[in-house]
Amino acid sequence: MSKTLFDKIWDAHIVTEVQDGPTQLYIDRMYCHEVTSPQAFAGLRARGLKVFRPRQITCMPDHNIPTLHQEQSIADPVSRNQVDTLDKNAREFGVNYYPMGHPKNGIIHVVGPENGLSLPGMTMVCGDSHTSTHGAMGALAFGIGTSEVEMVLATQCVFQSRPQTMRISVNGKLGKCVGAKDIALYIISKIGTGGATGYFVEYAGDAVKSLSMEGRLTLCNLSIESGARGGMIAPDETTFEYLKGREFAPKGEEWERKLAYWRTLKTDNDAVFDKEITFHAEDIEPMITYGTNPGMGMGINDAIPATGTKIFSPLQYMGFQEGEKLLGKPIDYVFLGSCTNGRIEDFRAFANFVKGKKKAANVIAWLVPGSWAVDKQIRAEGLDKILTEAGFEIRQPGCSACLAMNDDKVPAGKYAVSTSNRNFEGRQGPGSRTILASPLIAAAAAVTGCLTDPRDFL
Repeated sequence: MSKTLFDKIWDAHIVTEVQDGPTQLYIDRMYCHEVTSPQAFAGLRARGLKVFRPRQITCMPDHNIPTLHQEQSIADPVSRNQVDTLDKNAREFGVNYYPMGHPKNGIIHVVGPENGLSLPGMTMVCGDSHTSTHGAMGALAFGIGTSEVEMVLATQCVFQSRPQTMRISVNGKLGKCVGAKDIALYIISKIGTGGATGYFVEYAGDAVKSLSMEGRLTLCNLSIESGARGGMIAPDETTFEYLKGREFAPKGEEWERKLAYWRTLKTDNDAVFDKEITFHAEDIEPMITYGTNPGMGMGINDAIPATGTKIFSPLQYMGFQEGEKLLGKPIDYVFLGSCTNGRIEDFRAFANFVKGKKKAANVIAWLVPGSWAVDKQIRAEGLDKILTEAGFEIRQPGCSACLAMNDDKVPAGKYAVSTSNRNFEGRQGPGSRTILASPLIAAAAAVTGCLTDPRDFL
């Protein structure tokens, strides 16, 4: 029987199936951060249980940690309590743990792939909706709730209903200054924030295959923003080259054995998806959002379409109007980072764009590496010098301004061009106004002080 990539991995991890009910699925790796794990560990403690397979659990704080002065105690008492609780739980239960300041600390969805912890064919979960990021490795990765985190800690399994399958193909060649973030925002703008609800998405096509590993991680990261249970891309030579030699990736004979298996992880030619959608890469422009969900996106040169909302609308919140063009709109903040765009490729793109230019005086810029490993590579490649000369400073790793759970908050009424993944009301701070975009558009806005088409600098 022909199978999709999703089917192959799901079926290989079935422990039991409940008739007319969920599947008990074995989980190869679980990631934990400080926000969704405290109650799960507390549940184990209350029942006198141990973590079943602690070597397959990896924990680190990322949401609440500051991006300045991490050597000092966290000032905010709520954030400090969450980070300290994770520290206590991780040490007590003996799981893999990278605390704040550890060389392997960073955003968990950046750290996993870059260390070879996330591998093709795996099932991976985390109490975080952007766990779909790891699907870029050719894996089945999805977010779960806190009670399910406890279930995995106790049994290394989770109950899940089998989702439907969808393939989204992007064929053709991407245009200048168009990358993975633009593909993702374009797809979501076309199918909506609920367009993939109930589905696990496999991304395919020429444009997807042309993406680097970092680009694929960005694309899969945003799967949840269209309602998908997760997203994945079949592993290929790009994947294998990325993984080879990474610390926790297989070595020697084991590498060869795994590689032979990984090469089988692709959708069979005659496999049938529950739904198929095809887009043309040539239709995708550098993208921005204009509203308060990631589906409200458009090409940077387009005019805001009619929203059809009669009550207090997303446009009122953003201070925009139907039919308005945003090109040239002054902005206040720029954020480069997050589990969407906090990788070395993103910093290379930003640095290459601002090289020889200067940050606009009216812009406050937060450049936050996704991990200490990314920070180290930035400095090894001399990108820090380029950024410093252009008037920027690099902060310490963490989730930062992606969400208002740490010190990096955008003030009310201020516009932030952000490379993160969500532009909900107040997401970056009470009253903040978020415009999602790629690192290139963020860089262009940072040096011009307004929304600018990066192609104008070619």
